[in-house]
Amino acid sequence: MTQASGVTRPGGRTARTREAVHTATRELLAESEDGTVDIAAVAARSGVHAATIYRRWRTVEALIIDAVVDELGASSPVPATGDLRADMLTWATRLLTGLTQPGHLAFFRALARAGGSGANGLIDVAQFVAPRARQIQASLAASGTSVLDSQDVLEVILSPAYIRALLFTPMDPVTDAPRLVDNLMAIRDHRAHHG
Repeated sequence: MTQASGVTRPGGRTARTREAVHTATRELLAESEDGTVDIAAVAARSGVHAATIYRRWRTVEALIIDAVVDELGASSPVPATGDLRADMLTWATRLLTGLTQPGHLAFFRALARAGGSGANGLIDVAQFVAPRARQIQASLAASGTSVLDSQDVLEVILSPAYIRALLFTPMDPVTDAPRLVDNLMAIRDHRAHHG
C-alpha cells in the first residue's frame, strides 16, 4: 500500500533524515579548518543520498546555515522571561562563548558566500534566520518592549559579535556581552523617551 502524499510516516523518516544530515554537517564543520564542507562528504557521513540532500537544501551554504541555525535554536535559545536585560545578557554570553568554539564561524562564512538576496540563484538567507528572529521577537514581546525589533537586536548584538570573531578575535563573553546588551538597552531607553 502506498503512502498518501502529505501524510507523515510513522517514526518521522523526514525528521530522522534531517537530523542525520545536520549531525554530519556539524561534525564536518568542526573538523574543517576553513569552515567549509561538501555535500558528498555529508552524504557519506550521514548515510543520506547526495541527491536527497541537494533536493532538500540545493546548496552547501543552505545546508550549513540550516544545520547551524537549528543547532543554535536548540542549544542556545533566546530566553523570554520578561526581563529583557537579563534575557539578552544570557543569550549574548552564550553567543560569545560559542564563537570561541571550532566550526562556529562557518555559519557567518556561509552567509557571506550565499549572498542573502534569493535572486540570481542565491539562497534566501532570511528563511533560515527567521526562527532565530522569532525567538528574539518573543523575548522582546515578553518584556513588553515595543520600541525594538529583532532587526535591532541582530544589528546591535549579533552582527558585531560575528564581525569581531571573523576579522580579529572573538569578543570576551564576560566583558563584551554586558557592553553589547547595555548598548541595546540605551537604544531602547532613547527611543522610549524620544519616540
